[in-house]
Amino acid sequence: MYQRVVDASCAEFAERLAAKLSVPGGGSAAAYVGALSSALCSMTAVFTVGKPRYAEHERDLERILGEAEGVRLRLLELVDADASALEPLTRAYALPRTDPARAATLERATKDACAAPMEAMELVARTIDLVDEAQRKCSRLLVSDAGVAALLARAALEAASLNVFVNTANLADRAWAEATEARCDELLATYVPRAEAVEARVMEKIRGAE
Repeated sequence: MYQRVVDASCAEFAERLAAKLSVPGGGSAAAYVGALSSALCSMTAVFTVGKPRYAEHERDLERILGEAEGVRLRLLELVDADASALEPLTRAYALPRTDPARAATLERATKDACAAPMEAMELVARTIDLVDEAQRKCSRLLVSDAGVAALLARAALEAASLNVFVNTANLADRAWAEATEARCDELLATYVPRAEAVEARVMEKIRGAE
């Protein structure tokens, strides 16, 4: 019986990833890294709200905080959703090739396995939007945290895409696969450069202060 990853400690999660277990795997790790990115985005806002120097951004930062928290909580749910989707896929691959239901079962399970990493990509893209805004409005003492959030978001986005592509490559329904891949490509093309730009601006602020 699968035990929820989000109920484990960080050390236990890492131990499970390192173990000879089918779950959790890369998709769960990607979602978790995305959740860490959203958490850091929240951190930049929560420590800035209430500071008179940044009063003009108070409402925006409160909005960023609320949205980032919602994204973080959903990404944590996807850590387990990805792991749960992998079990039916593993069972489908284990069916005898002579089983007439194998192809349809495998196709359905493969499509289902795409759901969590696809949603994770959408949520991480939203995190990058929020971090981009946060690094311009948060306290200068927190810009490095915004930079780390951007870097983690980029990693999570690309990592989640790998977990989509590895499944769409095996689908017989090429129209569905290509539409899914096109959305992945769109998110990558838009948000990887945006995350890199946030990191570059943060680095400029930090190194420029020397």
